Parts: sequence; C-alpha cells; structure tokens
Amino acid sequence: MQLVDKACKILGVPADTVLREFGEYFFEFCKRSGYDHMLRTLGGNLYEFIENLDALHSYLSLSYQEMNAPSFRVEKNEDGSMHLHYYSDRRGLCHIVPGIISAAALDFFNIEISMEIVNQTEEEERTGKKEHIVFLVTQTPVFSYKERNEFSSSPQNLADSEKQIENQLNKEDLEKNKNTIRDRGSSVCPAKKSHWKTIRGIITLGKGKLLRGFDPVYPKSLWIDTKTFCNGLPFHMVFDKELRVKQAGVSIQKIVPGLQTMGICLDHYFSIVHPEVPFTISSIQKFINSQFVFQTRREMMPESWKHRPMLKLRGQMIWMESLQCMLYLCSPLLRTLHELEERQMHIADIAPHDVTRDLILLNQQRLAEMELSNQLERKKEELRILSKHLEEEKKKTEALLYAMLPQHVANQLKEGKRVEAGEFQECTILFSDVVTFTNICAQCEPIQIVLMLNSMYLQFDRLTTVHDVYKVETIGDAYMVVGGVPVPVPTHAERVANFALGMIIAATGVQNPVSGNPIQIRVGIHTGPVLAGVVGEKMPRYCLFGDTVNIASRMESHGVPSKIHLSSSTYQCLKYKNFEMTERGEIEVKGKGKMHTYFLIRNKTATENEIMGRPMKDLDSGHESGQSFQEGRTETIPSCHQPVTQTQPEKDQTPAIAMKYIDGPADAQNSLKRRNQAKTADLTGKTHGSKSDGSLHGNQHADDGPCPLNQGRVKPATEEPQIRNIRSNFCTLL
Repeated sequence: MQLVDKACKILGVPADTVLREFGEYFFEFCKRSGYDHMLRTLGGNLYEFIENLDALHSYLSLSYQEMNAPSFRVEKNEDGSMHLHYYSDRRGLCHIVPGIISAAALDFFNIEISMEIVNQTEEEERTGKKEHIVFLVTQTPVFSYKERNEFSSSPQNLADSEKQIENQLNKEDLEKNKNTIRDRGSSVCPAKKSHWKTIRGIITLGKGKLLRGFDPVYPKSLWIDTKTFCNGLPFHMVFDKELRVKQAGVSIQKIVPGLQTMGICLDHYFSIVHPEVPFTISSIQKFINSQFVFQTRREMMPESWKHRPMLKLRGQMIWMESLQCMLYLCSPLLRTLHELEERQMHIADIAPHDVTRDLILLNQQRLAEMELSNQLERKKEELRILSKHLEEEKKKTEALLYAMLPQHVANQLKEGKRVEAGEFQECTILFSDVVTFTNICAQCEPIQIVLMLNSMYLQFDRLTTVHDVYKVETIGDAYMVVGGVPVPVPTHAERVANFALGMIIAATGVQNPVSGNPIQIRVGIHTGPVLAGVVGEKMPRYCLFGDTVNIASRMESHGVPSKIHLSSSTYQCLKYKNFEMTERGEIEVKGKGKMHTYFLIRNKTATENEIMGRPMKDLDSGHESGQSFQEGRTETIPSCHQPVTQTQPEKDQTPAIAMKYIDGPADAQNSLKRRNQAKTADLTGKTHGSKSDGSLHGNQHADDGPCPLNQGRVKPATEEPQIRNIRSNFCTLL
C-alpha cells in the first residue's frame, strides 16, 4: 500500500485507478506465467468463470499450502446483471478485482463489463475474512468492426435482417423440394424438414435463447437402497436446517463414531474451514456454489486421534427443497500418502469412483519428482561449492608448486612436457649459513632451532620477492639463491648484492637461542656460467650445475661472520655500480688455490627501506644508505663498522615492495660487453675503481640536468669523465 500511495503522488491519480490497472496487469502476468489454459477452462461464461475461482484457489493450495486467497460468490439478477461478493482479509485492495474481472471478461468472453461497489461491510463474525465488498456487474457484448457494419444495434435493423435471411432460406428450401419431387417422378414423398426450420425451432434469431432445451427424466422412485447409497458414497452427510444429522456414509461414521447417533448437531463435530462463514444453513445457502471444507473437532474425536492430525473433508452442498435438508457430498482432503498414514487411513476407505485416490497417488509422484529436483539443486549447489573450493585449492597448490619450481618450468611439468636443461652464460649465485650453527644445535632444543631458522628464512624469502631472485634450496642453515636464472637479466649481480645486504640486516633481528644475541651469518657470492634443469620425479627440484656453484659455496665457507664475501668476477660486475667494496686480498681456497676476493660493504644510493622492501617513510637525499642502516640500533655490526642500535623487531607483515632495477632488452652478453667497456675506461682514468661512483643507476648529471633515474640519489664528490660520458649517453637514450 505504501508503493501504491507513492505511485498515486507521482502519477497524480487516485488509488482505485492504480489498483485497477494493477489488476489488469496481474491478469496478463498470470497468462504469461502459464495459467492461461487453466483460466480459460474455468467456465463457458463470466458467471461460471467467477463461480469456479474458489475451486481454482483450492487446487493451487495443494502446491502452495500457505496461500491465503480471497473468496468469491456470484448471484444472477433478473435483468442479466450480477452481484459479485468479494471476501478478503486484506483491506483496501478491493479495487484490484474490477481490473482482473474486466480483463478476463474482455479476453475470454469478448464482453465489456462495468463494476461498481454497492455495499461494503466489515463482517466481524467471520473468522479471518473481515472485508465484504458487493459489486454490481453489468455486461455489454463487444462486436468487431465487421459485425458492427453487418448488424446494427437497432431492433428494426435486426428484425429486417432476420426477415431477409428467413425469406432467402425459405426460397432455397422450396427450390430443393421442387427438384426432389421432379427427380422422383410420380412418387410423392413428404419433404424433409429444412435446415432453417430446425435452427429456427431451437433458437430465436438474434436473441440467443433456447426455445427447446434438455429435459431430464427422473424415475418415479429412487432405485437404490439406503445401504448401497451409504456404502457407495462413504463420506456423504445429510442434515436439516437445525444442523441435525439425518444420514451419513459408512467411512465418515468409522472415523467420527458420533455420527452413528442420528439427530446430533453437525457443528459439534465439525467446523467450517472454507469458506469462512458461520456454521448456519443461511450462510451455507449463500455460498451454495462454493466448495466447502469441514474439519473435525479434536475434543469430539476418540482417544486414538489425540496425536493425529485432524481430518478435513472437501465437497459441495446440495439443497434438497422437498426434504428441507442439505446434502454434503464430500471426500477426504488428503494430498499425499504420508497424510493418509498420519490419520491411519487406507486407500480402501475412499470410494473407487472418487478421484481422491488418483489425486493422492499423482501428488505423491509429483512430490517425489520435486524431491528429486531439490536433490539435484542441492547437488548442483554442492558441486558449485566444491568447484569453488577446488579452485582455491588449485591456487594453493600452484602457489606451492611455484615456490618449489620456476613458474614456466612448473607449467611445462603440469602439461606433461619434458623440461630441457638450459645453459646460462652468466648468473650470480649466493650461499649463506649461520655461524657456529653446530654449537647452537648442540645446546638447544630442536623446536628452538626450527623456530630460529623459520624466523630467518621467512625474512629471506620475503627479500627474494623484493629483488626478484630465485631461491634454489635450503639445506639446514644453508640458504642458496641465484640471480639471472631461470630468467636472464643484466642486473643479476646487483640484485643478489642487494639481497645479501638485506640478509645481513634481517639477521640482526633473529635471536640466537643460546646467547640471546642476534645471530651472525656468512654470505658468499660468485658470478659465472651454470647449467640448470629439473632433477627427479618425486619432489622434483630445479638444480644448478657447474663450477660456479662450487666457487660460490667456497666464498661462503671461507667468509667472515656478518660480512659478504665476493669473488673477483662478482667484484667486476659490481665495480661500476653504486656499491662500496673493500679488497680482502689473496686467500687460499680449498680445491681452487689462491683467489683474489673482496668484501661488499653497502649500497651507496639505496636506503635500508628500499633494500628491505618496506614503504619509504622518510627519504633524506642528503644521507647515504649506509647511514640509514644504523637508524634505531646500538649494537656494533662488523660489516658496517658503525655503531647501530638493536631493537627486537616484530614479524614483518608489510607487503614486499619490489626494488626498481634497470633491465633493458640486452641479455647477459650485452652486460659483459658494457662491463668490458667500463673496464677499459677505468684503465685510463684518474681514480681507483673501488671509489668510482659510475653506474647505470647513475647520480645527477652535471651538464644535462637531472636524470629521471637519479631522484633521491647522492652526488659524488668526484666523478670520472669517461663514466660521466657513459651516464650522459644512457640518460639521453632514456
């Protein structure tokens, strides 16, 4: 009603107009929803259509048991009009009825009707149905355009048309009779009655009223005995004006034993469920054309019915004028075999001619089909949920697989393809381990070792995402990563170097379970060629092979705690980048002899937040990254030779922010060529390579203005001219 009220305000029309339009639309909606055929078969005229609406609602209630439908009763008047009685417990919706009835009359019976309210009352004595509206319905036939041209609505034109048709048919009949007599010769036979006379004997032209109808023939006495009648109609009842029972069927007597006592009042044992009217003869006679539903009263039923549902009877009322009694022909209102069993009844209790038997069995089949359909829907929903969970598990499995193998390698294995081994001309490998790990294991519980390594490896794994290096494997306290494999990148050495710096920083946040101090790690890095491929079928691993792996391992084992040990090849890759390195000198390496090695100190242009992949909180371009490492620490770290403060960090849950690297389209060979060119320029330079700040990352260019890659970087005190020219050309290219 709120919706109707808003529509009235917007459209500027009264509520009855909106409701009438809604009624017309509702009729069309019912037709489109599949009820068209059912509605057309309710009756051959408007009176029968309205009279059987309650029967339609009763049928629909079998499927929609919570349906609360209105009730209709129609009365014919002598002048051809009708009085439509509308009962409903929904107040204010009576104007929908004219819309529905008008649309049905025009569509099904080709008549236009007018409906006006002649009476409106509130029947408080009715149980539930409160509003009683009486409509006066008048009908007007609707002629098509052709019919209006052929037949005028005036009586004079109609009479003239009748005479013309009759004269024409009489002439045709006379001509046919003459021809028949002439053909038969001298034998004279009575002529057959003309077709026109037969039609004229039945109806009056234009009036549509039967002159000679059907007359039923009744026997002088009823050819059925009382016993047969009560057995053949086991659920019938006869009662008089005072509702005293005169006769009852055998099955209803069996269920309600009180009916065996003739003369009892029917309303003591039953109540009227539908239509909702008082239990009186006058009320029943008003709704004589409606279906009546009776329900047994629990207090009058035997003890055995205390825990059973009450029985409902449905049927029609027939008034017997000669006996001044009412005949109630009914059947039990049962929908399923379950309802039959609940009342401890059997199919045999219902008369064989009663369609209730078929209704119960057919409805049981329908319910079984509905249950099957519901099961299919539930299975469909379960499959949808399982499919969703399967997709989630698939993503988890892929994430786990991609953590073990490179993504393109894992995809090839999933597709059943063989992964060929690949040769990489240049990559950078890193090994790390925990200093005095054997002693720590000897003095700690196993769970403490696991927690320590897990805390450390979680931070290392996060750094692999920041610098986009591939984690090869972990064995005990050893951690191995590679840059430039399986995807070759020119900046593989820079990535691994920054990763190593991040490892040193992260290790300061991992506590030694023995001493309580931060753990110390050794890191070794070497650059060279490798062969990479997948090994094994169960738990396959992407492994690296070659002397480069051995040398990188030796760099780690011959390293110094909390320092990053570099081979000479890695030093050459980082020599002209923004890294500060110091020379260690020649050392004896097991299995390799003497080797010239170096220590990586810091990245001069990247802050700690950049290296650790944390959000940049306060970027101070006037301080080098080596200084930013010491913020908030007090304990001395040997690799930096600077006093730093140590705080116990919490678990880093911030998302890893990838560090920016300049990877052009050049492959590893181009990277070697650029390094060789820079090496040649170094031989003719004036400054030592370890102090040169030349890098493709570059600082600020003195002549051409700031390079877009140098935001937030520190300008060195001195710069080699050749390196400055290289940076100038590179910035111009960008």
